[in-house]
Amino acid sequence: MFASALTDLWYGFGVAFEPQNIMWCFVGVLVGNMVGVLPGMGPLATISVLLPLTFGIKPVGAILMLSGVFYGAQYGGAICSILLNLPCHPPHAVTCLDGFPLTKQGRGGAALGITVISSFVGASWGITEMIFLSPVLVQMALKFGPTEICSLMLLGLLAGSTLARGSPLKGIAMTIVGLLLGIVGTDIETGTPRFTFGIPSLFDGVELVALALGLFGIAEFMKSVNQYSEINTKYSNVTFSDMRPSRDEFRRSIPAMFRGTLIGSLCSLIPGTGPTIASFMSYAAEKKISKTPEKFGTGMIEGVACPEASTHSSVQGDFIPTMSLGIPGDAVMALILGALMIQGIVPGPQLISQHPDIFWGLVASFWIGNIILVVLNVPMIGLWVKLLMIPYKYLFPSALFFVAIGVYSTNNDMFQVGETVVIGLVGYLLLLLDFHPASILLGFVLGPRFEENFRRAMLISRGDVLVFAKHPISAFFLFMCVVLIAAQIYVRLRKPKVLASVDAAERELERGTPAAAE
Repeated sequence: MFASALTDLWYGFGVAFEPQNIMWCFVGVLVGNMVGVLPGMGPLATISVLLPLTFGIKPVGAILMLSGVFYGAQYGGAICSILLNLPCHPPHAVTCLDGFPLTKQGRGGAALGITVISSFVGASWGITEMIFLSPVLVQMALKFGPTEICSLMLLGLLAGSTLARGSPLKGIAMTIVGLLLGIVGTDIETGTPRFTFGIPSLFDGVELVALALGLFGIAEFMKSVNQYSEINTKYSNVTFSDMRPSRDEFRRSIPAMFRGTLIGSLCSLIPGTGPTIASFMSYAAEKKISKTPEKFGTGMIEGVACPEASTHSSVQGDFIPTMSLGIPGDAVMALILGALMIQGIVPGPQLISQHPDIFWGLVASFWIGNIILVVLNVPMIGLWVKLLMIPYKYLFPSALFFVAIGVYSTNNDMFQVGETVVIGLVGYLLLLLDFHPASILLGFVLGPRFEENFRRAMLISRGDVLVFAKHPISAFFLFMCVVLIAAQIYVRLRKPKVLASVDAAERELERGTPAAAE
C-alpha cells in the first residue's frame, strides 16, 4: 500500500505542476492569505464569492483554488493575532493570548517564525494522513450499501450541526432548514414539484451559488458593515531577521507543535469540530501538561506553536472525510463539496478511482501551496499588515458588486439575483437572532443525497425502518448518533471552560473586539 500511495502521489505532483493548475493553486493561497488578514471576510465568504468563477475553470484547477483559499486563510489570520492582538478569525483567537505579549516583549518576529514552522509541520502531517488514510476509508466505504451511507450521513449532519458554534439546538434547526431547501424543486423519481409555490424558476431547485452568496456574502457583510476598531500598528514593524527564533524558543516549540498536530488531526476526523475547537483544545492541553502553567498568557512560545500546528493539521485533515466519503465536516467543506457537484463530480468512495487527477492533484497541491505560503509570508509581513488599513466602506460595496455579477453570470438570470438578495436578508436576520447559518449549507448539500439513499434503503427493505438497526455498520453509526447527542447534553450541562472560552471568543470576535486580549 505504501508503494502504491507513493506512485499515486507522484502522479498527483504531475497534475499539480501543470501550468494552469499551479497558477490556480497560487491564486487560491494568495487570496486566502489576503482574506485571512482582513477582518470580516474569511474563507467561507470568499469561497462563496469565487464559486461562480469555477464555472469557467476545469474541475482540478477550480478545487485547487478553492482549497487554497481555505488553508491559506489560516496563515494570514495568525499575523494579525500575533502582531496586532486582532483575531480576525475564531481559530486564531487563542493565539493572541501568548502571541501579542511576545510582540510587546520584542519577540513578535520570533513568534511569527515559529508560527510558520508550526503551520507547515501541522499541514504536512494532515496531508500525510490524507495520503494513507483516505484509500483505507474508501476500501471500507465501497462495502457500504444505501442503509450504511444513510446512517453515516445522519451522523455527519448531527455532528456538523451540534458541534458547530453556538447552541446545538439552533444548529439542528438550521440543518433542518437546509434539508428543506435541498428538496425544493422537481422530484427526480416522481416528477412532482415540491415547495415551488408555482414559480417556474424554482422547478430546478434553489441554486447553491445563490444560497452560498446570500448567506455568506450579503448576510455576513451586512452584519460586519458597521464594525470598526482602531488598529495599533506600532508593534508591526518586523523584518526578516527578526523572524528567526532563538535556540531555546525553537527547542521548547518542537514538542508543543507535535502535540498540537496530533490533537488537530484527531479533531479533524470528527465531523463538525473544525479548527476553532482544535486550537482551543490544544492550548488547554498544552497549558495543563506544562511545568509552568501560570506563565501562559504572558508570552510563552509554546502557546503559539501548539494551537497554530493544531489549526493547520485540522484544516488539512478536514479534507479526508469530505473527499473519501463525501461527508463534509463543516460549512467550508460543504461548499467545496458543492463546487465538485457543480462540475458534475459526485464526491465519495468512487472519487479516487474515477477522478484520480482531482484527488491526487489536490493532495500534491497542498504541499506546493503550503510552501508558497511560507515563501509569501516571510518577506511580505509588512504588506499584509498594511492591508488592514483598507477601510471597510470600500471593501463592502466592492464585495457586493462581485456577488451580484457572480450570481447573474451563472445562468444569466435576474431571478437568481433576487433569490440571493432574499436569502441574504433572511440570513442577516438569522445572524441577528444568533442562528449561525453555516449548518444550512451542510443540510442543503447533504439533503438530496440523504433522501436518495433513504428511499433506496426503504425500497430494498420493502418499507422496514428497522433495517437500519439490523445492519451492523448502520447500527454502529446510529449508536454513535445517540452517543453524540448524549455527550452534547452532558457537555452543555457541565459547560467546561474550553467550550465557554470558544463561545466567548467568537462572540467578542463578532463584535469586533478581541476576547483574547482580556
